Amino acid sequence: MSDVKSGFSIERQGLDLRFRAATLAAREWLAPSYVRVRLTGAELAGFTSLGADDHMRLFFASEPTESVDELRASPSREYTPLAWGEDWLDVEFAVHGGEGVGTRWAASAPVGSFIGVGGPRGSAVLTGTPGSWLLVGDETAIPAIRRFAAMISADAPARIVVEVVSDADQVEIDAPVAVEWLHRGNAPASSSLIAFLDSLGEADAVGADPFVFIAAEQQIVKPGRALLARWGVDVSKAVVKGYWKRDEAEHHAPH
Repeated sequence: MSDVKSGFSIERQGLDLRFRAATLAAREWLAPSYVRVRLTGAELAGFTSLGADDHMRLFFASEPTESVDELRASPSREYTPLAWGEDWLDVEFAVHGGEGVGTRWAASAPVGSFIGVGGPRGSAVLTGTPGSWLLVGDETAIPAIRRFAAMISADAPARIVVEVVSDADQVEIDAPVAVEWLHRGNAPASSSLIAFLDSLGEADAVGADPFVFIAAEQQIVKPGRALLARWGVDVSKAVVKGYWKRDEAEHHAPH
């Protein structure tokens, strides 16, 4: 596979770092442990996210702040922007356990609650056309998987594999191929994904010149990189990330 001329690359692009004030406008539960919220506010004008795997920082201040320094001192976590318009921004949260500041806010903050939005400060932009696709992740990667899936042409070889706790945690993902759901039950996070990745040999490659995206709990990184080596995928043209770390509430890997 490494001898195939590539039709795509991943290019880093910087963005002006901006901080914006917004409010919670609506909440939609897509599954018992997965919620989409809509943020609104005039300061969201000009918001952009160039890469499907972008990270922005949300600041969970108890009340509107009067300065950027005050905002940045508030509790915060990183999330992937899902969709946005002139004065709105949609974000999805996996809320298993609900012990973190972000999940508590997403699950129960009153409509009208203040929130701060910082970034994204940079993007990894997929340019060109991959020959095939492998998208693998847990609940925290669903927003990025949604955005990557929207880029897959109807005739491109592709697999999308998502790990959740049970079938009750599955959500609709618009994609040109059927999503393969893995249920970990009471097993450690990423365990089902790790077993899946370890099972893939050279003959299981999705196709020529693949774009590979793998993101879940930190333990996914080693087997993810091992898969790239087996398939002969250039690490500079793949994304393998630990989006969070076990026992660290809502850790989200920096870009």
